[in-house]
Amino acid sequence: MTDRTKRTSGTRWGAAAWAVGVLAVLAGLPPAASSRLPQRLATHWGDGTPDGSMPLWAAAVFPALIWAVLALSIAMAGRRGGAPAGSWIGVSLLSGGAFLAGAQASIVRANLDQADWRDAGSVGAGMAVTAAVAVVAGVLGWLAGRRAALPVHAGQDASGEVMEIPEGERRVWLSRTANPWLHLTAALTGLVAAAAVLAAAGGLIGLQWALIAPFAIASVLVLFCASVQARVTESGLEVAFGPLGWPVRRWSAQDIVSARAETRTPAQVGGWGYRLSGLGTTVMLRAGECLVIHPTKGTEFAVSVDDAERGAALLNTLSTRHAG
Repeated sequence: MTDRTKRTSGTRWGAAAWAVGVLAVLAGLPPAASSRLPQRLATHWGDGTPDGSMPLWAAAVFPALIWAVLALSIAMAGRRGGAPAGSWIGVSLLSGGAFLAGAQASIVRANLDQADWRDAGSVGAGMAVTAAVAVVAGVLGWLAGRRAALPVHAGQDASGEVMEIPEGERRVWLSRTANPWLHLTAALTGLVAAAAVLAAAGGLIGLQWALIAPFAIASVLVLFCASVQARVTESGLEVAFGPLGWPVRRWSAQDIVSARAETRTPAQVGGWGYRLSGLGTTVMLRAGECLVIHPTKGTEFAVSVDDAERGAALLNTLSTRHAG
């Protein structure tokens, strides 16, 4: 399986988990609060007062159907899309899901503990927050999609442990790896945190930070370790983490003694993700080829990316050039 295929697989798993999670929230939130809701829910407001309603079951099914149609349409269109498709798919899924889930929570909260839907409270504040969150989610989806569309490899063939670079030319090497299982784990833990936030926004529970914080932190940390991009330029080595390419670790060429390609496994380094072991630091996303550097200060650093031999050759050449 190529690196691009693995990255695409991870993205699809994450998108599928997000789609299913949003569907569960939309369909499940009104029934979960049914004992505290009127038989019909206010679902439309004019001039700040309720002027339209639906039966409780319809208030659950209707937005869920809208989301299902939207998600399936995006999935079908995305199969035919090229490199630019990643950005708008991320925008549509993240912003659309965040907006519908937030709107559902606002509607449930407005109807909570009311005997009649006409007595429902306002959704103005909830919808304002929902719109802001949807915009932020859309921006993050767009940035992640643009980054995923970058080419996987660049550079010229290497010969041996160094790379011949003609005078006046510059070379760049780029490689990216993603772990679909870590992406899925990040999506699932993030959905647990999001579901707890939405339940609190809907008035079903209080803000349970003891539940929300651990799952939210775990989701972010796992997401940052689920994909990595390594780039070698004239300046040295740059290793960027996560879908947004942040945080970043950098080593200048003159601070690298040597570089090599080496086969490593999770068992050797103590597991998956960002690992510290007797071998130094290893970013382990899949067993196999790793780019390993020996810096002038500190322990060795390794990252599991394809085409590591060529990246090491370029680094050795640049390091030698700066040392000379």
